[in-house]
Amino acid sequence: MSEHLVDIRNLHLSFFTPAGEVKALNDVSLFLDEGEVLGVVGESGSGKSVTASAIMGITADPGRIVSGKVIFNGHDIGSLDEKELRKIRGKEVSMIFQDPMTSLNPVYTVGNQIEEAILLHTDKNKQEARERAVELLRLVGINEPEKRIKQYPHELSGGMRQRVMIAIALACEPKLLIADEPTTALDVTIQAQILELIMELKHKLGMAVILITHDLGIVSSMCDRIAVMYAGKVIECGTTDDIFYNTKHEYTKGLLRSVPNLYEEESTRLVAIEGTPVDMLNPPAGCPFAPRCPQCMKICLKEMPPYHEFSDIHYSACWLTQKAEFEEAGKGEE
Repeated sequence: MSEHLVDIRNLHLSFFTPAGEVKALNDVSLFLDEGEVLGVVGESGSGKSVTASAIMGITADPGRIVSGKVIFNGHDIGSLDEKELRKIRGKEVSMIFQDPMTSLNPVYTVGNQIEEAILLHTDKNKQEARERAVELLRLVGINEPEKRIKQYPHELSGGMRQRVMIAIALACEPKLLIADEPTTALDVTIQAQILELIMELKHKLGMAVILITHDLGIVSSMCDRIAVMYAGKVIECGTTDDIFYNTKHEYTKGLLRSVPNLYEEESTRLVAIEGTPVDMLNPPAGCPFAPRCPQCMKICLKEMPPYHEFSDIHYSACWLTQKAEFEEAGKGEE
């Protein structure tokens, strides 16, 4: 039995395509405690959404877990059948997807789609489910919920559709809410409102949140801990302060250098990370970031670096850390 709400242990997950095995997740280990907010950041294709899908048990074919475990609230997700997983999804863990227009059913009203989750996981009758749906729409800040509940997704704005998605996710007050880039298609003002709403509801309901994004600005103000992913691997993980002010991995440093800073001089230029992500059909033997790393050494190309722990919750996989330790030890012996 795991002491964490979410406990991912040495997870390897691949997609078996006609072109070959795409190693989407490579030895991913993460944990999340009740009431905590974990940010998962990284470029597109780094494995953020695949990790979320593994927690939900919704990995699409031809993907499957090769080795490792995903433990959620005491359940070993990989060992459950579809019937058992349906009892957990929506009730204990819910997910807000990137694009509400492709996640909401266009031929059912908003009310029907919220009520479906309530009727499936609770003892409420049709009338009680309708009342709860209205209450949820009011909770997520939608005006005139009695009117909106009869409308179809295409009749709502992008921000309102995203609020409906949040209402569906919260219908049964889950222990964990996974928000997979919930503000991607929204303008900046609506983005701020949606993120503020998620945090308000998190405090009100006491649920844990996994926030998946490529925007470091978002996680800096919302998350307790941050996991940085690259090429299907967690390359650094720590508290928000660790990641922003005690950065250890070169990829994390690169991400931070590419973010605008209001307090920097006007002449300061943003630095892009050169190169492209690795081919997951043929991942390198060494550190996946090595071909793009300005500090790359020979060993980086040949061997995957081990994790180095800086504290109980801050760790990183980088050969430069090992090199710095050896040099420090050498100075101590002189």
